[in-house]
Amino acid sequence: MSNATSRATIRPEEAAHFGQLAADWWDPNGSSAMLHKLNPVRLGFIRAAIDAHWGTDSRGVRPLSGKRALDVGCGAGLLCEPLARLGAAVTGVDAAEENIAVASAHAAGGGLAIDYRCGDIGALRLTGFDLVTSMEVIEHVADKAAFVKALAGALAPGGLMILSTPNRTAQSKLLLVEGAERLGMVPRGTHHWQDFVTPDELRELLADAGLVMGEPQGIGWSPTKGLHLSADLALNYICGVTLGS
Repeated sequence: MSNATSRATIRPEEAAHFGQLAADWWDPNGSSAMLHKLNPVRLGFIRAAIDAHWGTDSRGVRPLSGKRALDVGCGAGLLCEPLARLGAAVTGVDAAEENIAVASAHAAGGGLAIDYRCGDIGALRLTGFDLVTSMEVIEHVADKAAFVKALAGALAPGGLMILSTPNRTAQSKLLLVEGAERLGMVPRGTHHWQDFVTPDELRELLADAGLVMGEPQGIGWSPTKGLHLSADLALNYICGVTLGS
């Protein structure tokens, strides 16, 4: 492992912040309410990307059957559980022990066998995953280049990676940081606008790790549609990623 990928990516203060939210992570009206609203939008993109990448039938209920999936920065398992229901053997990694404890208990209560690990993705040295996801995580890590290289190391040849993150724009500062946090829609201290990553910056980070970024889709918000996939990347965006040839 290179020096770049062996450097710790976890910010202890970020792990502590999200660990404090663990107890009500699964409450759709609690501190993670925005994630509950965001999750179906992300899953819609993920499902379409899975079908496009592996040629699976969009009507099938278990397109990930026989495949291994890794969710990095999994929180209490909001994405891991749907991935397991899509047929994958799922591993979830998070920096906060509190999140892993809640995730493990919730999965067990639902009869889902998900392998949850607490730690730094680079130090865990996980490999061979067909699908690697990391949703709204890269903006919280200490070393973005090291983090992306660790994600690349976990991806199997021919695999698919899906990332989402807020964009660093005037709109995201106004709505995600100053608006959502002040209105109590997102816990205070969740977002640090200066750490947001633009699509061009993410594309460069991925290229440096031997990865190719697909065309991103925006995740926008409107009073009539709520959160939805959009051509507008100003607030948040999600993209598929593959290993370069």
